[in-house]
Amino acid sequence: MEQNSELALAWQFIENTGTHLFLTGKAGTGKTTFLRRLKQESPKRMVVLAPTGIAAINAGGVTIHSFFQIPFAPYVPESSFSTNATYRFRFGKEKINIIRSMDLLVIDEISMVRADLLDAVDEMLRRYRDHHKPFGGVQLLMIGDLQQLAPVVKEEEWQEVLSAAREMEKGLSADDGRERLAGEIGDGEEDAALYSDVGRHGKKKSRDDDDGFVDSAIRRKR
Repeated sequence: MEQNSELALAWQFIENTGTHLFLTGKAGTGKTTFLRRLKQESPKRMVVLAPTGIAAINAGGVTIHSFFQIPFAPYVPESSFSTNATYRFRFGKEKINIIRSMDLLVIDEISMVRADLLDAVDEMLRRYRDHHKPFGGVQLLMIGDLQQLAPVVKEEEWQEVLSAAREMEKGLSADDGRERLAGEIGDGEEDAALYSDVGRHGKKKSRDDDDGFVDSAIRRKR
């Protein structure tokens, strides 16, 4: 490829490895051109996605929600979407075959993708590919500039995330600070790092799993 050394290195990573890659740079540095050349010349079976319709058109792909049939509601890992009805992933044979056979998943304008949406994509790919590997073992290429548009989070969606934290409070005992910690998380008084932990530990299979997370969070708080 007749490009600068950074893009040439990115090309080598994509073509010769299965390593996940984040390709960034300000406007005009060749990210879109790189993606177009990749689609034309790479032998890998790839799917190109983007968070919005306009971004998907510009990238020559489809939206993340459309391809994976994901609701717009917030997603808590190891649970379901925060909707009134329980959501289940249901794909036809053709879509399942595409997911299982693709070598490369490209997500353009990654700065606009919320963390919980990436968690949902990870869950979907693990379900139909390798459950024990991140993103089901498919190579992930994320393209975008983190200095540009950030994810859009509505107030009601943030409240959905907080309600998941409050659900944790119901199962926690009052000893050694557990109830106080859950209350602070639910009331929005704790720091961002703990909210991230809640996203990963909002639903666990056993009480023992929760204890390790809560104990570490309490130590951090102290």
